[in-house]
Amino acid sequence: MAILTRHQVREFDCRAIQEYGMSGLVLMENAGRNAANLLFRLMSAELRPATKQFQSGPVTIVCGKGNNGGDGFVIARHLDLLGLSVRVLLLCNPAELSGDAAANFSIIRKASLSTEIFAAPLDATRFDAAIAGSAWLVDGILGTGAVGEPKSPYAEGIDRMNASGVPIFAVDLPSGLDCDTGTPAQHTVRAAHTCTFVASKPGFSAESAKPYVGRVHVVDIGAPRRLLEEIKASTSRS
Repeated sequence: MAILTRHQVREFDCRAIQEYGMSGLVLMENAGRNAANLLFRLMSAELRPATKQFQSGPVTIVCGKGNNGGDGFVIARHLDLLGLSVRVLLLCNPAELSGDAAANFSIIRKASLSTEIFAAPLDATRFDAAIAGSAWLVDGILGTGAVGEPKSPYAEGIDRMNASGVPIFAVDLPSGLDCDTGTPAQHTVRAAHTCTFVASKPGFSAESAKPYVGRVHVVDIGAPRRLLEEIKASTSRS
């Protein structure tokens, strides 16, 4: 299995855009769609045997302001296209969104998907009510570029998600986990499944990461396989 560090993930994305001419929107679209399809398959495998129906309750997607949140907006749109009930909880002011994440948030707003905004400090009572009854939670708060302790309202949101008892599907990595070392922050998502992009991350195999990553799945974002091979080869030479 291929493994990419935080630095290599950044290099992969930059080269896909600059050398191969792929737009960030296309990469985000591919990532979110493939993650949504994976979650749909996981949910399909857990259909209630008596009725062959999905568990009652929506999929609630908790998003931060970066590209990980942007992936979450795409996931919401594709789960909606698959006929699932979805709602998005945004842990920042929408004005803080930029680039591809802002574009995808605008799309789900125009599509009238359910969205709710939270600011710091997190209103725990309102947040708990927003995630209550969910079949799944999707962690789209922080990505591989994040280091150190999550700040408010991310920290409180992570703790409330963990306390909910609802299974969590982490996008790219569980928020709060260092992708290179596998060291968890004080506030780290405990995922049942982690859907990571392009390649696994070195920290996922650390003993300290095991209580947080759950089952790891690797999905592509549509960039050429040659690019991944080039980055892997450059790593082996160094």
